[in-house]
Amino acid sequence: VIACPCALVISTPVSLVSAMTNAASHGVLIKGGRYLEVLSRVRVFAFDKTGTLTEGRPVITDVVDVCTCGECPEDCGLQHAAAVEAQSSHPLARALLAEAQARGIAVPRAQDVTVLNGRGMEGAVNGAAVTVASHVHFDQYFPHSEDVCRLADELAAQGKTVILVRHDDEVCALFGVADTLRPGSRQAIADLKTLGDIHTVMLTGDNPIVAQAIAHQVGMDEVRADLLPEEKVAAVAELAERYQVVAMVGDGVNDAPALAQADVGIAMGGAGSAQAMETADVVLMGDDLSQLPFIVHLSRKTKRVIAANIALALAVKAAVFVLAAAGLATLWMAIAADVGAAVVVILNGMRLRGRFRPESSSDA
Repeated sequence: VIACPCALVISTPVSLVSAMTNAASHGVLIKGGRYLEVLSRVRVFAFDKTGTLTEGRPVITDVVDVCTCGECPEDCGLQHAAAVEAQSSHPLARALLAEAQARGIAVPRAQDVTVLNGRGMEGAVNGAAVTVASHVHFDQYFPHSEDVCRLADELAAQGKTVILVRHDDEVCALFGVADTLRPGSRQAIADLKTLGDIHTVMLTGDNPIVAQAIAHQVGMDEVRADLLPEEKVAAVAELAERYQVVAMVGDGVNDAPALAQADVGIAMGGAGSAQAMETADVVLMGDDLSQLPFIVHLSRKTKRVIAANIALALAVKAAVFVLAAAGLATLWMAIAADVGAAVVVILNGMRLRGRFRPESSSDA
């Protein structure tokens, strides 16, 4: 009877299920016990910027016409940019469309639209080739005047994302885009750091000036900017070599490869793309970054409870074996010990269902 491994076998799954139920009650979907366990060992959190640290609802603050041909009508650049971006769900694309609609601009249908791998989009509008992309992309592929560079740098210095538009062979407009910091971002980063030796990194495709401005506001340890999706993947792999266990937090289609590369991929459930949520191992259904320190705390507590359950089950078995060897154990004693140990580990594991929130870093 005492050799029955019931208490030992049930000690882990009951704790994991209870902890994941707790997380779900707080709006966090954890897709398996393995990821809950890995969270207890995470030593670096990598964050996307747009839609993760910021609200992902950017607005166009500046529309600058730089066309020198003298033939383009007013707001031609915005019209062409909105036409190309109309087929995208990216927050910056939605901002361009919203600005065009607010100005009453008729947006034509673009043809042959393609994505420029994390930098922007291009297509044909009324027979003209149109490219809508970041300043970095234009610096690499489309030479432009020093005046355009100066204007772009001025907008970036204000902490704004800069988008340029090319009509055929000429840059015709540039836009300044501002996004609002997500409420609680700074506190969430600070709370993560109170949980122990946790490093935080921003991985973004935005320009370094904007990235540094946001990173300074939230208290990020490290910033890596101007990254393509595949460069984010490489950055996550490099972080894994340095810190062993990496968690990646993101929301967009461009983040999906990096989420898959990380030991634990965490997606924003409300603002996130379907692809990011499908790829992720953990989903924050309420887009609340304060859940990050909570799930790390929960994972560490779960690990301790599982260890205690296993130790208790083994100790009870060992004690009865010793008594049996001495001729002091009875059948009913063995049954009581076996059933009692199983009941105790179940009740101990079910404590994790409690709706506790971390109040301190004492478990770091």
